[in-house]
Amino acid sequence: MSLPVPQDPAGAWTGVHLGERTATWTERDAILYALSVGAHADDLDLVYERRLRVLPTFGLTLAQWAPDVAGANGAFEQSTALHGSQRLEVSAPLPPSGELTLSSRVSAVWDKGSAAVFDIEVESRCFTATWTIFAPGRGGFGGDRGPSTPRPAPSPEPPLTIDIPTSPDQAALYRLSGDLHPLHIDPEAARTAGFDHPILHGLATLATTTVGLARALGAHPADLHSTSARFTAPVTPGDPLTLTAHRTPEGATYTALIADRPVLSSATATFTP
Repeated sequence: MSLPVPQDPAGAWTGVHLGERTATWTERDAILYALSVGAHADDLDLVYERRLRVLPTFGLTLAQWAPDVAGANGAFEQSTALHGSQRLEVSAPLPPSGELTLSSRVSAVWDKGSAAVFDIEVESRCFTATWTIFAPGRGGFGGDRGPSTPRPAPSPEPPLTIDIPTSPDQAALYRLSGDLHPLHIDPEAARTAGFDHPILHGLATLATTTVGLARALGAHPADLHSTSARFTAPVTPGDPLTLTAHRTPEGATYTALIADRPVLSSATATFTP
């Protein structure tokens, strides 16, 4: 698509409309996605057409085009930009199959000095999702540094410890939902990017933790109402995750770790009763 591409500085991208897309999917797509983020064969309402409910994080696969459009049109260098964090607010359930119109814009650009941070928002009737993209070399344009990440209030209750496995095959399965970047499947591409092995998609890690967290809280993962997290370190498929979670009235705040290394921080999830 052709955009009215702003010139430097990076702050000129604030408010730029990235276009609209109509996404379509089938029950098979929703089931394949659920299996790739931790659903089991006995989770019948996640993996069986007869009573299918769609995981809300599946919507992120329908909206992945938006940050790609921004990068392809020069907002940031795609080879060095990092997916810093993700937010998702759910307003209506996704049907088992159907189509959805999505509209995207650059909602904010923050100046961190040596880098710029782009908030790329995608809206639809079912959800609003925001990608936060860290772009080295694009800062220093005199803009606002942006809000700091709020620290969760200390909880008087001891944390829950939740063990969540990942599968060695998980990235190979998750990529079939649309993110085909070779970093997640090709050992040579991973080494070129500085990793010893292909890594799991950040959004797969986020969705897998919300599924496991829901089980631990006694909630249904398809009742996810909102989630957010910062991506702090990569996950190799097969790495076991441990969540340290504090309950909230609607869900939990949590950190996801591999051993003592955080991979998701400042994470939250809420569930509709």
